[in-house]
Amino acid sequence: MEAPPGAARTTAPAAARKHGKARDAFFDNAKYLAIVLVAMGHAWEPLRGDSRAASALYITVYSFHMPAFIVISGYFSRSFDASPNRLKRLVTGVAVPYVLFEVAYTFFKRTAGDDPTYPISLLDPWYLTWFLIALFVWRLSTPLWKVVRWPLPLALAIAALASVSPDIGDDLDLQRVLQFLPFFVLGLCLKPEHFQLVRRKEARLLALPVFAGALLFAYWAAPRMNAAWFYRRDSAQELAAPGWSGAVMTLAMFGCSVILAACFFAWVPGRKLWFTALGAGTLYGYLLHGFLAKGSRFWDWYEVHWVHTPWGEIVVTLAAASVITVLCTPPVQRMFRFAMEPKMEWAFKRDTAQAARRH
Repeated sequence: MEAPPGAARTTAPAAARKHGKARDAFFDNAKYLAIVLVAMGHAWEPLRGDSRAASALYITVYSFHMPAFIVISGYFSRSFDASPNRLKRLVTGVAVPYVLFEVAYTFFKRTAGDDPTYPISLLDPWYLTWFLIALFVWRLSTPLWKVVRWPLPLALAIAALASVSPDIGDDLDLQRVLQFLPFFVLGLCLKPEHFQLVRRKEARLLALPVFAGALLFAYWAAPRMNAAWFYRRDSAQELAAPGWSGAVMTLAMFGCSVILAACFFAWVPGRKLWFTALGAGTLYGYLLHGFLAKGSRFWDWYEVHWVHTPWGEIVVTLAAASVITVLCTPPVQRMFRFAMEPKMEWAFKRDTAQAARRH
């Protein structure tokens, strides 16, 4: 992968220097901050029933954090051309981690989740692994989006049709693959100047009232709206809504998500900071923190009364940010690189043409 977990695959800074590519601090910062929001969102989920404020924050964050990840994924997938080397990286950087973590999560659910009969199924992603299979499908489809005349409207039409199609089923989490597709295609269509546009001072100032308005709306909507709309894993009918509302919600949420993602990017610093290097490890943090996020439910950590007090909610938020930060660090990357970035030279044919060029 060439960006964050929700984005494309990242490589270590040393690898970037080896290939003569300078990393952009802005995108590393964006990936780190977005993964922190993912962890916070998972930490807030069990608190929503007790705190309207937590529910409002949860809805606001869920409306843009994965879309922002996916936009970056698409942006860093623009060079994907289905060449042998890129296909190898797709397999080793996305498909193999998907298989390994799907199996690992399954055994975790069997043991910690006290569900010994839970089956291993590579067709039914559990919890966080849906993103890997989605990224695999999206990236394979990249050459198609490069040749069609109106890629974004077509992707939106596909997402809208998926939202009114309850028969799609759960295989490969296709609802999410299709309903999140427009954000990936949007990333493919973006150019560096588009990101420069939202990083202007005017955009940063405008982002303040926009986010404030989003939080106020989320506070009002929290007891009235089904947050499952933001997961994009179900059709409208499965959410007990009329079919036509799926298409309306697809377009409305796409617009809201793009606006809030733009506001998020406007606030992302462009200079190198203490956490910039952690942007290279966001996929590690994304997949590894799922064990703690689910374990906190399995082990009843949220049954403690103080967790549901205002101070408890603050502690949970800070703990989530701290844990995900640690999981993005270079030592953790080195420890789990065998699963995230396996070399697997033995699995592929040798590129004789490339070998000849080297000599």
